[in-house]
Amino acid sequence: MYHVSARGNERRAIYRDAADRAEFVRQLGLAVERYGWLCHGFCLMGNHYHLLVETPRANLPIGMRHLNGCYSAAFNRRWKRVGHLFQGRYSAELVEKEAYLLTLVRYVALNPVRTSPPLCAAPEQYPWSSYRALLGLAERPEWLMVDWVLSWFGGDYTAARERLRVFVEEGLQERPLPVGGMYFGGEEFIRDTTAALEPLPEVPRQHWQPLRPGLGELFAAHEDAIAVAYRSYGYTQRQIAAHLGCHTSTVSRRLRRSELRECKT
Repeated sequence: MYHVSARGNERRAIYRDAADRAEFVRQLGLAVERYGWLCHGFCLMGNHYHLLVETPRANLPIGMRHLNGCYSAAFNRRWKRVGHLFQGRYSAELVEKEAYLLTLVRYVALNPVRTSPPLCAAPEQYPWSSYRALLGLAERPEWLMVDWVLSWFGGDYTAARERLRVFVEEGLQERPLPVGGMYFGGEEFIRDTTAALEPLPEVPRQHWQPLRPGLGELFAAHEDAIAVAYRSYGYTQRQIAAHLGCHTSTVSRRLRRSELRECKT
């Protein structure tokens, strides 16, 4: 479970209008679906964003590379600019979910109210946050998780949403969270997590996808079979190249072209 944030290069704006923000949300949805993330919340500010995501496959880096890379390409293409959009690497705090995720949901929802000047009078008024969908005030993207958060406030979602709203508003009376470190959790969580992350391996694919079609079957069924084989079924570039009878550099170039096409669509 991570609290992820990223800022614009030199703290400049990463969104110039509503179309930019909509494109980022679209790219976020693609990343969540492609990499099997569970997204519990997001908030798009002016020069940065916040995400609350779980990564059952332990694949945050590759997913973030896709999200920031594809959005940056779309932004640069639209505004006819070149260069880095984001300020270095994203920040990712490991979160003790059961004890701290609700607190972070509140922190993320209150971001637009706590800026100077505020972007809105109340957090539920801000359109570029998942908080409105949590409250049932906006359509929920299919990839946004709401059940876990709402379940903490009762089984009846109408009543749960009202309790959530009260919980979030109570946060305005408290000091903002000291976020931005490596961990967000209790001492035991930090100690146990530190000991377990030396280093954090990616979950082996056979643990979450034990069966996969053969390369011959994939190439017969998919127009963009190289990308499907590599990204969805975990075949290596070497395996794909051997199947096609070409060099791995050819496979790499085709994957790059496929990614660029996807960023544009």
